[in-house]
Amino acid sequence: MEAQELYRGRLIDHIQLVVRDFKASKRFYEALMKVLGIPVVAMGDDFFFADELGISTAGSEAAAGKLTGRHHLAFQARDRATVDAFYEAGLKAGGKDNGKPGERSYHPGYYACFLLDPDGNNIEAVFHGPAKKSAEAIKITW
Repeated sequence: MEAQELYRGRLIDHIQLVVRDFKASKRFYEALMKVLGIPVVAMGDDFFFADELGISTAGSEAAAGKLTGRHHLAFQARDRATVDAFYEAGLKAGGKDNGKPGERSYHPGYYACFLLDPDGNNIEAVFHGPAKKSAEAIKITW
């Protein structure tokens, strides 16, 4: 594997979810990635990747026979329409509602939806609103 460029300002390099039902998870994540315009690549019988997200079975070499616990993953969306489409695609691909698309109180302009994937992971798509000038700070409240 060739060396990759190091990206500063990006905390997470990659994440792997180890899932019970690989076919259901593959269908779910392929539908979401299609909405986001992210290709699903490097597929094998027990794994696939979509950008920095890896999905595998417990039997895959990297999983060491163990499922991952419940996680919350948030994907950036380019606009509100993408959040809406992400939600609909996720429901059609076997996800469960965990928060319909809408404004959230985290900061002004935070528009998001939440789905539970086939393993119960909380999967979010978020649009943070129009770009802010660099001098403007966004106050985030959790």
